[in-house]
Amino acid sequence: MHTIEHWIVSSPAAGCGSRTAPVFDPATGRQRASVLLAEPADVDAAVTAAVKAFDSWSESSLSTRMRVMFAFRELLVRHEDELARIISAEHGKVLDDARGEVVRGREVVEFACGIADALKGDYSAQYSRGVDVLSFREPLGVCAGITPFNFPAMVPLWMHPIAIATGNTFVLKPSERDPSASNRIAGLYAEAGLPGGVFNVVHGNKTAVDAILDHPGIAAVSFVGSTPIARYVHERATATGKRVQALGGAKNHAVVLPDADPEFAADQLIAAAYGSAGERCMAVSVAVAVGDAADPLVAALGRRARAVRVGPGDDAASEMGPLVAQAARERVEGAVASAARQGAVVVVDGRGLTVPGHEDGFFTGPSLLDRVTPGMDAYREEIFGPVLAVVRVATLDAAIELVNANPYGNGTALFTGDGGAARRFQRGVQVGMIGVNVPVPVPMAGYSFGGWKDSLIGDSPIHGPEGVRFYTRPKVVTTRWPDGGGPRAAFAFPTST
Repeated sequence: MHTIEHWIVSSPAAGCGSRTAPVFDPATGRQRASVLLAEPADVDAAVTAAVKAFDSWSESSLSTRMRVMFAFRELLVRHEDELARIISAEHGKVLDDARGEVVRGREVVEFACGIADALKGDYSAQYSRGVDVLSFREPLGVCAGITPFNFPAMVPLWMHPIAIATGNTFVLKPSERDPSASNRIAGLYAEAGLPGGVFNVVHGNKTAVDAILDHPGIAAVSFVGSTPIARYVHERATATGKRVQALGGAKNHAVVLPDADPEFAADQLIAAAYGSAGERCMAVSVAVAVGDAADPLVAALGRRARAVRVGPGDDAASEMGPLVAQAARERVEGAVASAARQGAVVVVDGRGLTVPGHEDGFFTGPSLLDRVTPGMDAYREEIFGPVLAVVRVATLDAAIELVNANPYGNGTALFTGDGGAARRFQRGVQVGMIGVNVPVPVPMAGYSFGGWKDSLIGDSPIHGPEGVRFYTRPKVVTTRWPDGGGPRAAFAFPTST
């Protein structure tokens, strides 16, 4: 059985401990590898390597960093299919979805290729008589990322390219469920010319996470995962003086107005709800049908949900793959059963699905629930699976109130042809990312990703301009060159003249 090792100083590392965890093929239910679980000494070894590399990397020129990013970007293009197959084999998502993940991660690398523009400082000549003021930004040191299973390539790529391009070094702790993509990307960085120790990977569970949060050599931590763990990461890391990005869970609503085309809306919602088996923090899990939109929308959703082709990720005919683990399937199917007990109408029931030839895989089919109410578990809980709940309301104002009453505020969408209604919606909802006739409004790399309320703990979104600010800190320099002129020094507090 192959063992996936850590990656420290540009090569695989066996580590200090012998603990491992199984890595499964979700389509077959069989173990395909083992992954080392880091001990605190392994985290310390990675941080030590990163600290040593920071001395030279932080002083490297912007041109050097951008050349590495351009080379890395080209390698991501060249190895896109390979990375997609690695992701699909360990996560279960279909290959087209995995390729899309690689592409969206690569867009952040492309943003990092222009880091010189993002790092431009300010300069004010003669701010006071004979005094000039300038500002610039410097890297923090060693930064760390703790990332989830659902996007083993994309979410880390939202972090480390920005951190590295701004002059930091990086330690990544990916999910132990699908760790191989991170090691392969580390190899591509080395091939692109990134010096050893700038990017390191340690695999593990809570032991590794706590070692990262407590390590005095780490200046900043970026995290994406559930809200309870985001709170834990934020509290523990900030207690040791670290900067923290902590992105939590979601319950994303898509509101459909009566003027919207129900067929178009249904097409979009089916893909947004069941793509990647619903294991996306931006998946639509609640469709809010306003007034007369409800019946035709539910009918269209039902037809399409029944037609979704479920199968192994490497089958070109598959539109939806398995869940990542057996426990995930049990949790998702339990949520459908709970909804039925609490009075929801199960329009499409995906429980008990068996894929021929893959009877032991972690498959469940798409489930569609109608007449869900805010008091039901299916509405309140983040199911994180292929379950779409339809909530019926009378007006757009009621839909906005429903969205705002939810504790999460990650993403939301509105389907309408009415520009006035769209403007009212986007101004009125308390959500960080909004789509108008776009069901999964993940911002492009030049903008930052982050929700509101319980979807973002703290105030630091990820990638884009906010990412640059997070991974750097400003210096302001006030300069005067004495030439015999200007005011004399005084004991009074200095003022501009």
